[in-house]
Amino acid sequence: MKASTSRWLLLGGGALLAVVVLLLATMPANDYLFVPNSAHPIAGKVEVEGKSGADGPGGIYYVDVTVRKVRWLERLLPFARPDGASLVPAQAVTAPGESFRHRIVQARAEMKHSEQVAAAVALRADGRAVETVPRGVLVEAVALDVPAAKSLSSGDVIVGVDGRKVTTVEQLLHATRALEPGDEVALRLRQDDKVVERTVRTVAAPDDPKRAIIGISVSQDAKIDLPLDVNIDLGNVGGPSAGLPFALQIYQELGHDVDRGRRVAATGEIELDGSVEPVGGIKQKTYGVRSSGADVFLVPAGENAATARRYAGGLRIVPVKSFEQALRVLRTISQK
Repeated sequence: MKASTSRWLLLGGGALLAVVVLLLATMPANDYLFVPNSAHPIAGKVEVEGKSGADGPGGIYYVDVTVRKVRWLERLLPFARPDGASLVPAQAVTAPGESFRHRIVQARAEMKHSEQVAAAVALRADGRAVETVPRGVLVEAVALDVPAAKSLSSGDVIVGVDGRKVTTVEQLLHATRALEPGDEVALRLRQDDKVVERTVRTVAAPDDPKRAIIGISVSQDAKIDLPLDVNIDLGNVGGPSAGLPFALQIYQELGHDVDRGRRVAATGEIELDGSVEPVGGIKQKTYGVRSSGADVFLVPAGENAATARRYAGGLRIVPVKSFEQALRVLRTISQK
């Protein structure tokens, strides 16, 4: 009788443990997981009016990252996470009061902006006339630990500072140069189709306690008039980090041998002046490019490049600061 009871207790305990493990493996926690995705060729996803890229053994590759809620089992047991994944606190993904769905909408808007800028940069490099009219300063991100986080969000466009009109990044820097940490500044913003006023308090810059900053990263917002229609469709991928591969592929579609027979992966936000800016998720992107069998991975110079090298394995990492430099590098290494 005792043996039978013990057996049932053991079976019951095992069943309970299985249920607990199942719940831990499926129930999401509050934080997020950044998970690598394999890099994919961008050919076929970019169309330039009247043009077609040459087929060949190489290609331009883009890479993205899956951002999802971490499951409790993955949160408690790091070895249960996908290879190359990173646990990220919820507050680093969504600002206070912001939903993840809202962040997705913002990321898709950032992608559309990135597509337009990439097209303008590539067409200009091809010698074509591209008209751009500055219309404000786009807020790309807001630090979570600054007062401005309560008033600003990515996607806002600054069009005025303390009653003065602002249309360029240079004008914004000039208008805020005389501020001291703790000063308040009145910002005029374009949010969707509305214009609103917000007052934010500055803080000291991390590298200089005497220099005031708002705590935002910005880029130029502009009306862009392209001489050719350029259509890009990456499905549900969002964010600005595919700007560099977009520009490389468009340039290749225009008849330039960009990849030179190599599988060239790239990441980096691109600005209207052709500069390449840092992106997030570089560890996961490096894992994704490694799994794709790419020959080279172009990444923004600086911290992004340093991180990519830590996880590169045998993958060749090439840091770049601009679109023009990326083209020069690809011409130089193509025969090596």
